[in-house]
Amino acid sequence: MRFSVIVPVYNVADYLKKCTDSILANDCSDCEILLVDDGSTDGRSGALCDEIAAAHPSLIRVIHQRNGGLGDARNTGIANAQGDYLVFIDSDDHIAPDYLSTISAQIDRTHADIYTFDFTCEYPARLEPQSATQGLPEAEAFTLSQQPGLLLMPPSAWSRVYRRELFLRTQVRYPGRVWYEDIRTTGKLFANAESIVALHKSLYFYVMRANSITRNTNVERNRQIIEAMDDLISYFRAHGYFEAYKNELCRLVIDHVLIAASVRVARCDRRSPLLKEFRQYTETNFPDFRRNPYLSLLPRSKRLAYRLICGGHYGLLSAMFSLKDRFSGRE
Repeated sequence: MRFSVIVPVYNVADYLKKCTDSILANDCSDCEILLVDDGSTDGRSGALCDEIAAAHPSLIRVIHQRNGGLGDARNTGIANAQGDYLVFIDSDDHIAPDYLSTISAQIDRTHADIYTFDFTCEYPARLEPQSATQGLPEAEAFTLSQQPGLLLMPPSAWSRVYRRELFLRTQVRYPGRVWYEDIRTTGKLFANAESIVALHKSLYFYVMRANSITRNTNVERNRQIIEAMDDLISYFRAHGYFEAYKNELCRLVIDHVLIAASVRVARCDRRSPLLKEFRQYTETNFPDFRRNPYLSLLPRSKRLAYRLICGGHYGLLSAMFSLKDRFSGRE
């Protein structure tokens, strides 16, 4: 069997049918679909999984488990998968009708460990294409050492397809019950992959929801980004990868800790002690972060945010992104 399509499910009854219909619209002749009900409590999602599976008994399996979080649900899928390649789809998203056939054709040609591709963010009023392959050679196999900039791309599990053997060989798994599980995991898989192929094609539709991490008002949980980066950096140190990818890891800390986490917190509380903690973390782990060669590649809005943060101007930072949200229609 070529593909195991793993769909973690938790209280998403309003989205699940569209998600599974988009999978079934693909050529599923050489795949299985695993719906992992992660202890849904809405009284609908678990039953809907069973209903969808009953209509396609030879194709879809349902696994009901106690709630363990997104990462744990993915791990359950990995443990039960039979396909050579693993496809991760979040249950509130959907995929293009040629997703599986496009990846399958590339597998026939290159037999890579990882396939990475572009995606489209779906907002209530518009679609916004996003690249997970910018600057990467198209449809040509490479390794992380040849394209270290891959570490700077969005780390989402759902914008890649992985050879199952890569998980079995490395024993890398997703952490449960935490935010930023992809940041903790994807870079480790990149570092261990013997070959990676990038496709400059959008195959996935990511639905922007109001309760996403980027819009969550639980300020204290943003500290978990430090734990996530510690996890990744410690792994790279333990396996001898740190020096080779020091600049990329530094840029990741700048992106996710110094800028993104500071922006999220400053929007809610510009006097939060977390803001100082994020800056101290960056300075402690990468004392020369201001000389990182990737800083010149920051887009304009991030460059301005970076300067405001380094200057301690969190009030201006909060005001800037509030205006940005208002004019982009995201409020």
